Amino acid sequence: MYGFNTTLAVPFDEAVQKVIAVLKNEGFGVLSDIDVQATLKQKLGVDFAPYRILGACNPPLAHKALQAEPDIGLLLPCNVVVRQDSPGHVVVAFLDPQIMVPLVGKPEVQAIADEAKSRLERACRSLGEA
Repeated sequence: MYGFNTTLAVPFDEAVQKVIAVLKNEGFGVLSDIDVQATLKQKLGVDFAPYRILGACNPPLAHKALQAEPDIGLLLPCNVVVRQDSPGHVVVAFLDPQIMVPLVGKPEVQAIADEAKSRLERACRSLGEA
């Protein structure tokens, strides 16, 4: 698996706000917010369930990763998907930062990925406890 997730029994927009808040508590900001539902409607005329991709970034960790491997930006930021399965049932999925370690092949990236994963797992758990 390349990520981990939790589910929330709240309206979609509330779930997005909760995710942004727990990410902030773990030192992540949201650099990008892709509204897949709106994009598919606009570009293809396709109706799709609410689906957002949040590009989460922890600046100190990103800085360390970029110092270790300048091209690691290809693998950043850490994406978080918020998607509605059914009304009032929202899945929040977090990319596991460990997937970048074997791709990069630099030992110094391991500790950075460990820290990022620990923070994202705490964010995920705190959503489940809310």
